[in-house]
Amino acid sequence: MHTMAASFWFLNLTFLLICSFIIAPTVADVGRVNYLHKGSSLSVKHASDVIQSLDGTFSFGFYNLSSTAFTLSIWFTNSADRTIAWSANRDRPVHGTGSKVKLNKDGSMVLTDYDGTVVWQINASSAEVNHAELMDSGNLVVKDRGGNILWQSFDHPTDTLLPNQPITATAKLVSTDLSHTHPSSYYALRFDDQYVLSLVYDGPDISFNYWPNPDHSSWMNYRISYNRSRRAVLDNIGQFVATDNTTFRASDWGLEIKRRLTLDSDGNLRLYSLNKLDRSWYVSWVAFSKPCDIHGLCGWNGICEYSPTPRCSCPRGYIVSDPGDWRKGCKPVFNITCGHGGQRMIFLSNPQTDFWGCDLNYTMSTSLHNCKEMCLESCACVAFVYKTDPNGCFLKSALFNGKAVSGYPGKAYFKVPESFLSRSHKYDSDLYHGHVCDASKKKTLNYETTHNRDGKGTMWYYYYWFLAVFFLVELCFIASGWWFMSTQQSARSEIWAAEEGYRVLTDHFRSFTHKELRRATKNFKEKLGHGRHGSVYKGTLHDSRVVAVKKLNDVKQGEDEFEAEVSVIGKIYHMNLVRVMGVCSEGKHRLLVFEYVENDSLAMSLFGDKGPIQWHQRYKVAAGVAKGLAYLHHGCMDWIIHCDLKPENIFLDLDFEPKISDFGFAKLLQRGQADSSSMSKVRGTRGYMAPEWVSSVPLTEKVDVYSYGVVLLELVMGCRVSELAVDGSEDAESALRQLECTIREKMESDDLTWVDGFVDPRLNGDFVHSEVLLVLEVSAMCLEKEKGQRPSMNHVVQKFLSCE
Repeated sequence: MHTMAASFWFLNLTFLLICSFIIAPTVADVGRVNYLHKGSSLSVKHASDVIQSLDGTFSFGFYNLSSTAFTLSIWFTNSADRTIAWSANRDRPVHGTGSKVKLNKDGSMVLTDYDGTVVWQINASSAEVNHAELMDSGNLVVKDRGGNILWQSFDHPTDTLLPNQPITATAKLVSTDLSHTHPSSYYALRFDDQYVLSLVYDGPDISFNYWPNPDHSSWMNYRISYNRSRRAVLDNIGQFVATDNTTFRASDWGLEIKRRLTLDSDGNLRLYSLNKLDRSWYVSWVAFSKPCDIHGLCGWNGICEYSPTPRCSCPRGYIVSDPGDWRKGCKPVFNITCGHGGQRMIFLSNPQTDFWGCDLNYTMSTSLHNCKEMCLESCACVAFVYKTDPNGCFLKSALFNGKAVSGYPGKAYFKVPESFLSRSHKYDSDLYHGHVCDASKKKTLNYETTHNRDGKGTMWYYYYWFLAVFFLVELCFIASGWWFMSTQQSARSEIWAAEEGYRVLTDHFRSFTHKELRRATKNFKEKLGHGRHGSVYKGTLHDSRVVAVKKLNDVKQGEDEFEAEVSVIGKIYHMNLVRVMGVCSEGKHRLLVFEYVENDSLAMSLFGDKGPIQWHQRYKVAAGVAKGLAYLHHGCMDWIIHCDLKPENIFLDLDFEPKISDFGFAKLLQRGQADSSSMSKVRGTRGYMAPEWVSSVPLTEKVDVYSYGVVLLELVMGCRVSELAVDGSEDAESALRQLECTIREKMESDDLTWVDGFVDPRLNGDFVHSEVLLVLEVSAMCLEKEKGQRPSMNHVVQKFLSCE
């Protein structure tokens, strides 16, 4: 009996061992989960809270855009950069602490931020929901108990289309604007009103279809219009087919290659393939090999040109609106007045340049002279394009989609006042004088080139001929070398080379050398001020932009760490934040370059000798600072706590629009210490510090809310809170607390005469009672001792907006 039992045990053990070898590949993946059960959730604080497709290609969970900003996304697990294929909350990232997504028992999937705010949700409208599952195709589906799909991410694409994911009448691709913290951009791939699959620039002021060729009819573009089925799909072998007859295929088409079709931030549609060896992406098809044909690339009045790679420029008489974002285009440095007695006008030309669209009129077979006259007689004409093959005149009411291409048979002529020429540099262009809307005063100025007519140029003739022959030989060598190198490249690398050369100038943040900043500041001559982090100097860059350069004196990290940290701050842009334009990190030198704000700080305007600022300006400051803080806390990619908000760190431009400075310094100067667990090591300014500064609890954005409440009081009263303590009988904090209680008590009464006693007497009663009450109410809310009772800055902004 024992022998039989032993034999039976041995046979079972042998069978289990054999089975373990057979199923070993599956067991190795036992930790991989591709579903989310009803009632369960994924949390941002647990990196392991990720579900993967069974084949391991895709992952779903919280994707870190930065250290504190996350999107709920699906990404390619094995790509080197974890490329995102889909996001639920692309336009509204959540915080890195406390955010989670939960599949509720009622069938809804809800994404909440750290404070419980619902950021995104779906409702499958069925109590039969069983689980959410990530398929091998990259499709996130919600299924019932019978396996039926109740909701799927394939119906809601963002900027990327995966194989077998369709574009339909309601599903479209919208590009991601990388320079604005990942919001949706103006470019879209969708079926238009003729049911033709089109690339569209859909901006706030203008909308254009730019692919297929907008100058051709649908049949000339080999498209079929009004096919009501409206469906387009990329298959597994890399071929794209749509119901309007749009079709293309990857240069490496075939099975076993991971692909994605992405509408990139520059408006170009690209098909990418994944290289298994280095896990990088390469372009296997592209809609535009000449990117300047993409509309809206350089914004209003901007010109896209090849030199040899694409770049944006402004026509003469125009300057870039925002050096950090060319999509905002260019703006004129002159004003045009129309009518009798107006300005005399000239035209500045740009050869081989065209602007698509915005035509006032189109006239065939006319002369250049007549074209200029027509533009001068029309007050709405700002420029015209004259083509010579065949002769044609295009009057422009606005300038958009500009491009300069070698060989283009036309010129663009820009209307500018004659007075502009007298205060600018000389232009090597055709000049045409005239008077707007007054044809009687037009005349042409002709410039002739003078030539040496004596015999003394003969020697120079031979010299130039020798140089020409020399350079011709050199050119032959270079061309031969180029031909040899180009023949070694495959068709795939040719496509990639065209893409690799494409760089549109959108990055406003750059590195400066110390020598460059020393020259800009004239060896740090003009000192604007001095703060706790260092001194600030005025400077002028080589392109005539005025900047403020801050020398930092308490930075410990190395060059790479410092530049990486500052680059995060440099990506932050808001009208109520002082813009960080660049950084210098050389040896012991650590400098930051900011935009120059014309007026002084709020402290100088409020407490200085310049005279009191008016109430409407103070109210604008209160609302603007709230918007800037709300953006830092909730809107930008990397949430930032200021930790030292005070009037000295709030600057005013010429329109008294506030701009917050020194944001991000708490993190920058205390790297490795200013995390959520030890932020209390960073110190603010006495009088503006929240009560939790003195405790050991982790600091949150509510410390800024408290400081903001103090600033609001100072805006109303016109004096510093630190001056409230009288004769040392009480400290400023106790006086502030007493003032807060007084405000709360007075708010409950119907008598509003008490307001007059709170407002800065220098205003002489010139203020709006309702606005003062609102500011005092918000201040009292922000000065709550318990941080949990203070409002978020988003809530404060809504309070101001509701009263506009």
